[in-house]
Parts: sequence; structure tokens; C-alpha cells
Amino acid sequence: MEQIEVLTSKGVLVKELKRKNEELKKQWEEAFAKNLSKSQKNKINFYQHLWHVFSFNKISCLEGQKARDAFNKVKKDGCYIFYQDQENSLMLENARSLKVEDIVKEFEGYIDDVYIVDSNFIWTYVCTHEEYCGPYFYQLVEE
Repeated sequence: MEQIEVLTSKGVLVKELKRKNEELKKQWEEAFAKNLSKSQKNKINFYQHLWHVFSFNKISCLEGQKARDAFNKVKKDGCYIFYQDQENSLMLENARSLKVEDIVKEFEGYIDDVYIVDSNFIWTYVCTHEEYCGPYFYQLVEE
């Protein structure tokens, strides 16, 4: 996988997680979309694309260049990368050097949605397959 090669060349420790995508999507939903009702999620086709919580303005987030800048600045020791339509995910350690330009979105000529989330599900960065949507960055506010 090209993404693994890009990351390891930057000194990031990468572990491929077989068939963990659905579990990570569930955790992402619990962390970032827990305040939306099932009805609200259905209206925005949430289960088709989790990032619809941002594009439908259900959660206020940073978008575009502001999202890229925030992602490049946020502390990234450990995080996960998962994809909308891929079965496997990646667990990253020592990811401090990870930047926007290191994210691979294309698989066999197909652009996929890429979700990056820190290991504690405190922040997320999403690159969508749509040129006019995103990227998005969202960080939970500590209470």
C-alpha cells in the first residue's frame, strides 16, 4: 500500500489493521456524532459518508485551508487512518511528522474518503472524494 510507504519513509511506525474499518467507523460515530439522532443521521445520509456531519453543518468545524493548517499543527503521536470503502485501516505511532501532503487518497484510480483520527478520538481530519467538500478538521472541546 502506497500510504504505508509514504509514512514509513517519514519515520512513522505503521501497523496495518485487518478488517478494523467498521469498528473504527463506529468509534468515530460515537466520538463525533453522538449528539445526532438516528433520524438526523438518516436525513444527511450519514452512513453513506460520515463526513456529512460537516458538509450538512451539523457540527461546526474548520474547512479547506484552515482545516489543513489545523491538521498540520495538531499533536499527532498516535492516530488511525481509515477509509470509507476499504476494509483495512492503519494504526500510526510516532506520527508527529505527518502532514496533509502525506495523505494518499487514491486506490487503483479511485479517490476514496480518508479519515484520520487521533488514538483517543479527540480530533479528526477528513479528506473527501469530492473536490468541493472539505477537507474538514474537528477537535472536541474539553469540558
